[in-house]
Amino acid sequence: MKFLLVFDFDHTIIDENSDTWIVKCAPERKLPNGLRNSYQPGHWTEYMGRVFVYLGDNGVKEDEMKRTMTTIPFTAGMIDLLRFIGENKQLFDCIIVSDSNTVFIDWILKAADFHKVFDEVFTNPAAFSSTGYLTIEHFHAHQCVKCPKNLCKRKVLKEFLDKQLERGVSYTQIVYIGDGGNDLCPVMFLRKNDIAMPRQGYTLEKKISQLAQSLSPVQCSVLVWSSAIDVMSYLKVLIKD
Repeated sequence: MKFLLVFDFDHTIIDENSDTWIVKCAPERKLPNGLRNSYQPGHWTEYMGRVFVYLGDNGVKEDEMKRTMTTIPFTAGMIDLLRFIGENKQLFDCIIVSDSNTVFIDWILKAADFHKVFDEVFTNPAAFSSTGYLTIEHFHAHQCVKCPKNLCKRKVLKEFLDKQLERGVSYTQIVYIGDGGNDLCPVMFLRKNDIAMPRQGYTLEKKISQLAQSLSPVQCSVLVWSSAIDVMSYLKVLIKD
């Protein structure tokens, strides 16, 4: 009996958006209007690439970025939840699927000593160039019309499950914990026995309830959370059963 926990990162594990938090490193802690207005829907990763160039041009170094990023607060109850999962790793496989990037997630999880809780992190690859600039790439290419160009979380989840099946691992239940619009696509992929846990008051919860109203509800069960303690309470019941 094993459960798969799938986490989003921004506004789920951490209580902020890591990509907008990095702007605290910019001169006067803000971006010029021209750069801010250059974002085009579905092309967030390209936009962040330009933000990182701007920070590099203004002499923002890796150390300063790291110091800034590791001050992001975790969501209420999340530290307790991640500790609980860490203590029960024999029952839970745990992955992150996020539109952030490898550098930010790595820094934040390692600073809080939670990196061992997660088996895999699926996010946009980032690295510092030889000139000290942070660079970012698309996670993958996909054909899904519902998702941003760089990442379809359904595709990530499906490929992960297929790979696990090849290794002889199947899950009693998948628990998907997220908040954003791009979490709807993987939630639609979940089966009757699985559970989606959208964060209360965020886009994912609203989109799931819109689907229910239009009589095309998601197949899985839905349990809304406002503190990660709600998620932990559910997991405790799950492992008792």
